[in-house]
Formats: sequence, structure tokens, C-alpha cells
Amino acid sequence: MLSLADYITLFRFLLTFGAVYAILQLQDKLALLFILLGAISDWLDGDVARRKNQVSKLGALLDPFVDKVFVLSCLSAYLYLQKVSPYAFIFLVIRELYISFLRSLSVEKGYSMPASYLGKSKTAVEFITLALLAIGSPMSLPFLWLAVVLAYISAIDYTLRFLRL
Repeated sequence: MLSLADYITLFRFLLTFGAVYAILQLQDKLALLFILLGAISDWLDGDVARRKNQVSKLGALLDPFVDKVFVLSCLSAYLYLQKVSPYAFIFLVIRELYISFLRSLSVEKGYSMPASYLGKSKTAVEFITLALLAIGSPMSLPFLWLAVVLAYISAIDYTLRFLRL
């Protein structure tokens, strides 16, 4: 049975399609709305799960997956529009695939690797980057590269956690 937190996460998954559509149609205000709803739902699903004591294995796997889908899909749309560095995008894709691989190995050993503070910080900076892109801010590029740096710092942290399993 799905919890309220899981439904919020699935709502964020559905928001991905609206966000990408709005980005590609150059509907910046609508894109910003979808991005803000995505960011709020990311915060809300975790808060609801903790507050209602509904933290589940499904939620622990679903939430980071949906975060990756949302962020990378939106960044892909901005890449298509040539508003994002292809290098930063590729660095983020590689990192996300690597973390997914680590999590798979972890599950195979009987452990779960929930999101770390560094991973959550990286995701928050990615959402800020998306919002900055939607409003056309020149700060979007520095924030994108900050997300890349945080992504690799958190990847090192996840690797160390995995090695201690």
C-alpha cells in the first residue's frame, strides 16, 4: 500500500512532463510554477514520511529516482535549448548513474542507502538552478556548476558509506 509520501513523490513524477513541456514551449512562468511545485513536493514527501512515521523502503528508492527523473529531464530540455552547459549535464548524468549503480549493489547486499545530507543539498541546488533557468537569471550557470561540485562530493561520501557496509 502506498503512503501519502509516496503519492506526493508520484505527483512530482507527473509534474516532470508539465515542466519539460513548459520549458520546451518557452513558457517560463509555467515552467517556474512546475519547478517550484516539484521542489516543494520533494521537501513535502520527506517531511510527511518522517512526521507520519511512514518512511518505507519503497519511498527510500522511489524518491531519489523521481528526483533524478525530474531534474535530469528539465536539464535535458534546457540543454536542448542551449541554456545549459553540456559538460555540466554529462557530469551530472554520470554521477547519477554511478549512484544508482552503488544503490543497486547496496540493495543486493541487503542494505539501503538513503539520501545523505550532501545528496539532499545537491538536489536543492539543482532545483534552485532550474528555477534560475526558468527566470533567465545569469546566476543559473554558477549554481549549475555548484550542483556538479556537490554531486561529486556527495558521490565520494556515498562511495565511502558503501565501502563501510
